[in-house]
Amino acid sequence: MWTQDMFGVEKPIIALLHLDALPGDPGYCGDMKTVTEHARKDLLALQDGGVDGILFANEFSLPYQPVADIAVVSAMAYIIGKLKDEISVPFGVNVVKNPIATIDLGAATGAKFGRSCFSGAYMGEYGVYVSNSGEAIRHRKALGIEDMKLLFKVNPEADAYLVQRDVQVVAKSIMFGDFADGLCVSGAAAGAEPDDVILSRVHEVARPRQVPVFCNTGCNHANVREKLKNCDGVCMGTAFKKDGVFNGRVDRERVREFMEIVADIRKGL
Repeated sequence: MWTQDMFGVEKPIIALLHLDALPGDPGYCGDMKTVTEHARKDLLALQDGGVDGILFANEFSLPYQPVADIAVVSAMAYIIGKLKDEISVPFGVNVVKNPIATIDLGAATGAKFGRSCFSGAYMGEYGVYVSNSGEAIRHRKALGIEDMKLLFKVNPEADAYLVQRDVQVVAKSIMFGDFADGLCVSGAAAGAEPDDVILSRVHEVARPRQVPVFCNTGCNHANVREKLKNCDGVCMGTAFKKDGVFNGRVDRERVREFMEIVADIRKGL
């Protein structure tokens, strides 16, 4: 799989770097220097702890927007640009709920991958929104960044498809045409564990096509051995924070302890 080439390991661990609230967000502290310094400290803690990749996400741009403010996307690009020389692992981007902006941000920053709801029609607390994979794939091509891998969310956390379908049908539909580079399986919210049966069923149909499947939320020190039996990698953020609290800062020792477990798992592969 391409993940082996990009990250240099089997079953890579991609750490979410949750950026603080940004300009225009209700929770913004009013000082980009502070936001950037928090991001730097989290970045170094994650890298020192041994993660295989970093995913920059505006997780605290609450409440989320179906169309992100230009100020938010610009601030993300600014922060990544300021930290670029200190990033030592492959990195990706995710403008929450904004697939086209995610691709734009990837083009501007040189991200190796992007994660978003690149397809599907959903309903949740933020209303109804529709993602057009045809638009997303063509936009990536128009920007000349076909090498940027796109990780498609199979079941976005906290939202539901307007019409429920079997998860294997959804996964096969997303992969049709071979444009989806990866599939992400989520729990009911950030930090919530996905159902092992759902994870396994998506992996079952993706494996023959060499499309990696990621446990997208809820992986932690206690369940990682079980999760990695049914997927090809992990995207995680909350479990790396102090006391495993969503709005905390990254705890370097928690990262190290987790990656030691992963190293042991890889010995048996």
